Amino acid sequence: MKRPAPARKLAEKRGRQAERIAGWWLRLKGWQIVGRRMRTPAGEVDLVVRRGSLLAFVEVKARASWADLDLAIDERRLSRVAAAAEMLFYDLAQPGDDMRIDVMLLAPGRPPRHLANVWHGG
Repeated sequence: MKRPAPARKLAEKRGRQAERIAGWWLRLKGWQIVGRRMRTPAGEVDLVVRRGSLLAFVEVKARASWADLDLAIDERRLSRVAAAAEMLFYDLAQPGDDMRIDVMLLAPGRPPRHLANVWHGG
Protein backbone atom coordinates (compact mmCIF):
# COMPACT_ATOMS: atom_id res chain seq x y z
CA MET A 1 0.00 0.00 0.00
CA LYS A 2 1.39 3.38 -1.00
CA ARG A 3 1.71 6.16 1.51
CA PRO A 4 -0.42 9.26 1.04
CA ALA A 5 1.52 12.10 -0.59
CA PRO A 6 2.03 14.19 2.60
CA ALA A 7 3.36 11.17 4.53
CA ARG A 8 5.66 10.27 1.63
CA LYS A 9 7.01 13.82 1.44
CA LEU A 10 7.66 13.86 5.18
CA ALA A 11 9.44 10.49 4.99
CA GLU A 12 11.53 11.79 2.07
CA LYS A 13 12.46 14.90 4.05
CA ARG A 14 13.43 12.81 7.09
CA GLY A 15 15.46 10.47 4.92
CA ARG A 16 17.42 13.31 3.34
CA GLN A 17 18.07 14.81 6.77
CA ALA A 18 19.30 11.44 8.05
CA GLU A 19 21.63 11.14 5.05
CA ARG A 20 23.03 14.63 5.74
CA ILE A 21 23.68 13.73 9.38
CA ALA A 22 25.26 10.39 8.41
CA GLY A 23 27.49 12.14 5.86
CA TRP A 24 28.57 14.70 8.44
CA TRP A 25 29.32 11.93 10.96
CA LEU A 26 31.34 9.93 8.45
CA ARG A 27 33.36 13.00 7.41
CA LEU A 28 34.21 13.58 11.08
CA LYS A 29 35.52 10.00 11.15
CA GLY A 30 37.85 10.65 8.21
CA TRP A 31 35.70 9.48 5.29
CA GLN A 32 35.37 11.43 2.03
CA ILE A 33 31.91 11.58 0.45
CA VAL A 34 32.15 10.21 -3.10
CA GLY A 35 28.45 10.19 -3.91
CA ARG A 36 24.95 10.65 -2.52
CA ARG A 37 21.79 8.84 -3.60
CA MET A 38 23.50 7.03 -6.42
CA ARG A 39 21.01 5.14 -8.57
CA THR A 40 21.57 2.05 -10.67
CA PRO A 41 19.17 -0.38 -12.36
CA ALA A 42 19.73 -2.67 -9.33
CA GLY A 43 18.80 -0.02 -6.75
CA GLU A 44 20.07 3.04 -4.94
CA VAL A 45 22.95 3.60 -2.55
CA ASP A 46 22.39 6.41 -0.03
CA LEU A 47 26.07 7.33 0.46
CA VAL A 48 29.33 6.23 -1.09
CA VAL A 49 32.37 7.12 1.00
CA ARG A 50 36.11 6.59 0.70
CA ARG A 51 38.89 6.30 3.22
CA GLY A 52 42.22 5.34 1.73
CA SER A 53 41.72 2.42 -0.65
CA LEU A 54 38.35 1.43 0.82
CA LEU A 55 35.03 2.35 -0.75
CA ALA A 56 32.04 1.89 1.54
CA PHE A 57 28.51 1.81 0.17
CA VAL A 58 26.30 3.02 3.00
CA GLU A 59 22.60 2.40 3.61
CA VAL A 60 21.18 5.05 5.95
CA LYS A 61 18.17 4.24 8.11
CA ALA A 62 16.44 6.60 10.53
CA ARG A 63 13.57 5.75 12.83
CA ALA A 64 11.60 7.54 15.52
CA SER A 65 13.05 5.33 18.26
CA TRP A 66 16.20 3.29 18.76
CA ALA A 67 14.13 0.11 19.22
CA ASP A 68 12.56 0.57 15.76
CA LEU A 69 16.00 0.43 14.14
CA ASP A 70 16.27 -3.30 14.79
CA LEU A 71 13.70 -3.83 12.04
CA ALA A 72 14.91 -1.10 9.68
CA ILE A 73 17.34 -3.21 7.70
CA ASP A 74 16.91 -6.71 6.31
CA GLU A 75 18.67 -9.12 3.99
CA ARG A 76 16.47 -8.19 1.01
CA ARG A 77 17.35 -4.49 1.35
CA LEU A 78 21.03 -5.22 1.86
CA SER A 79 21.11 -7.48 -1.20
CA ARG A 80 19.77 -4.61 -3.33
CA VAL A 81 22.38 -2.24 -1.91
CA ALA A 82 25.08 -4.84 -2.58
CA ALA A 83 23.93 -5.30 -6.19
CA ALA A 84 23.93 -1.52 -6.75
CA ALA A 85 27.33 -1.22 -5.04
CA GLU A 86 28.80 -3.86 -7.31
CA MET A 87 27.66 -1.89 -10.35
CA LEU A 88 28.96 1.42 -8.98
CA PHE A 89 32.28 -0.01 -7.80
CA TYR A 90 33.58 -0.40 -11.34
CA ASP A 91 32.93 3.27 -12.09
CA LEU A 92 34.26 4.64 -8.80
CA ALA A 93 37.12 2.33 -7.86
CA GLN A 94 40.77 3.02 -8.30
CA PRO A 95 43.32 0.23 -8.80
CA GLY A 96 43.75 -1.74 -5.58
CA ASP A 97 40.52 -0.53 -3.97
CA ASP A 98 38.38 -2.76 -1.79
CA MET A 99 34.69 -2.34 -1.08
CA ARG A 100 32.23 -3.08 1.69
CA ILE A 101 28.59 -2.47 2.58
CA ASP A 102 27.91 -0.42 5.71
CA VAL A 103 24.78 0.77 7.48
CA MET A 104 24.25 3.98 9.43
CA LEU A 105 21.42 3.89 11.98
CA LEU A 106 19.94 7.12 13.33
CA ALA A 107 17.36 7.79 16.02
CA PRO A 108 16.62 10.96 18.02
CA GLY A 109 18.69 11.51 21.13
CA ARG A 110 21.48 9.11 20.17
CA PRO A 111 24.66 9.47 18.15
CA PRO A 112 24.58 7.72 14.76
CA ARG A 113 25.58 4.06 14.86
CA HIS A 114 27.91 2.91 12.08
CA LEU A 115 27.75 -0.80 11.29
CA ALA A 116 30.72 -1.72 9.13
CA ASN A 117 30.89 -4.57 6.60
CA VAL A 118 27.35 -5.86 7.14
CA TRP A 119 26.96 -7.79 3.88
CA HIS A 120 28.75 -11.06 3.22
CA GLY A 121 26.62 -12.31 0.33
CA GLY A 122 23.52 -14.34 0.60
